[in-house]
Amino acid sequence: MSKTREVLLVGEGNFSFSAALSETGGDDVGVTATCFQSENETYRQEGVALNVQRLRERGSVVLFEVDCTCLKEHEALQDHLFDCVIFNFPHCGRKSGVKKNRVLLMKFFLSAVAVLKDNGEVHVTLCNGQGGTPCDSPMREWHNSWQVVAMAAEAGLILREIRPFECEMYQGYRCTGYRSQDKGFHVEGALTHIFTSSLPHTMPEKLKMEKTVGKETVCFELPAELSNYINRNFLGQQSHHPVKTVQEQLHRELKSVWPVCTINEDFPELVYCLPEMLEACDPTLTHSEVYWIKPTDTYVFDQSETKQNDCESTDDQQSFTGSYALRPSLLLHVQEITQNEDFSPGTLYAVSGLVFQRVPICPIRSPAFHQLLLVGMFPVESHPLRCFQDSLESLLIPYDVSFEEVQTGLEQQVWINSKMLPKFGRITYLPSISSAVDEGLQLVAVSVNLDHLATLIFGISDWRLLWSADPRFLKHFELSPSGPFSPFSLYPPSYLHDISFWMDPENYDELDFHAIVREASCGVVKNVALVDRFRHPHMGHASLCYRLTYQSSDRALSNSQVLALQNQLRRLLALRMQVTLR
Repeated sequence: MSKTREVLLVGEGNFSFSAALSETGGDDVGVTATCFQSENETYRQEGVALNVQRLRERGSVVLFEVDCTCLKEHEALQDHLFDCVIFNFPHCGRKSGVKKNRVLLMKFFLSAVAVLKDNGEVHVTLCNGQGGTPCDSPMREWHNSWQVVAMAAEAGLILREIRPFECEMYQGYRCTGYRSQDKGFHVEGALTHIFTSSLPHTMPEKLKMEKTVGKETVCFELPAELSNYINRNFLGQQSHHPVKTVQEQLHRELKSVWPVCTINEDFPELVYCLPEMLEACDPTLTHSEVYWIKPTDTYVFDQSETKQNDCESTDDQQSFTGSYALRPSLLLHVQEITQNEDFSPGTLYAVSGLVFQRVPICPIRSPAFHQLLLVGMFPVESHPLRCFQDSLESLLIPYDVSFEEVQTGLEQQVWINSKMLPKFGRITYLPSISSAVDEGLQLVAVSVNLDHLATLIFGISDWRLLWSADPRFLKHFELSPSGPFSPFSLYPPSYLHDISFWMDPENYDELDFHAIVREASCGVVKNVALVDRFRHPHMGHASLCYRLTYQSSDRALSNSQVLALQNQLRRLLALRMQVTLR
């Protein structure tokens, strides 16, 4: 026996839509139909008596004098939850203007979620052009529309779908105007907007971490802006994540040419790193792009004893030299791979994992991503660089990926580029590491940003979606592992806000500013652009003005939330950076 779907309709005029829905839905739909007017006033309208009779004969509930902006306060609704709440052609009446109608929508959405079940839907049908989405034809300018998606966001709702309003499906339906006036709304080209609840935004927090590096167990705090990227297990055996799918596709393609050995060893995400090591493994990395970590404590294991030494604060360790860092590239593990006793020429060794890089906030680069590293020793005469390029080209060319050969001194390499992100992968010889190996063999390494590749292959418009905690993201790939991605939040609104301050150029690190923006905004700032810079001719200080674009592709983001986040950013900047806000 199928479960009855409980539907609440608000703002009904002559109840013709409710009656048609009740008859069309049959026993699978339980209808509660309401209107704003009194019973006596409503019954003066043509056809109301017949439509109410049709509803009640089917066991539907009919209520009068129900205010759609405070549904929970109505005695008959306060203890009831619905699968769907429908509001067709909301309007404040007369020439009320777009601002008043936006307020009506916002109050309705806030009221509707109070009587909505988990995973319930809110349906709002608007005349063509009112909603302010690209589905309107023609589309009005944003300031002249009802901004339905932004109003729904105030109640934590996201737009899941837009459908044409097909009034002919509802037999006997006749559209009335505001408060059942004779002049009805224009239903031609009308659109039904379907909203669902989204997850709330959460403030990132510093995580206490513990990692083993060599003979030491290092305790440290993970930067707050990275907390969303840790322990997600996207590459686990049971994962359906698109990054895992891309990894497997690359493995399959390469296995058709070379033997591939997947290394399951869990290389630590924290590494002991010197600047010269960085330059040797990846010359594109700079010192400022690395997340350098100051340990809070270390545990040193003494092999001459069978016990672990007591925890020591790094401030007391006089012998501490070098630096710890969150690995910026898997290329730092090449030496460990090649020195393994199982490493042999002719086989490709594959390892995948998270890497971390301090980068500015922008739509194309993320501070953490999954990287695939392939390492192998091959005869020089086999031209392994060209072979790798040919193999990857056959797989990636359909996604507008290009390959650029570069010769720098003795080093030969091939950059893998996309239109959005240049140098997201690299094929290179490693002469400094391979100098001690048998003559006639060359060590080749391939590194690829799997996250960026996943956005290209599956048509994911925003890399932040890869990290979404909303189950609807992964559910899409469980049902359609190879098809293009269909967003579950359509046309998310964006908001622009500027922030300006005085700073000392000698002590200012722009990447520190971006890190604070990520933390304060809960990751919803999509882009940061420097729009103005002024240096005082006498004081030496400089004034900077940045423009922040707030937008979330998986969670509701309202104007009121953005204002709160912007204020939070101002507080954190004043606390953590030596700047004077303007």
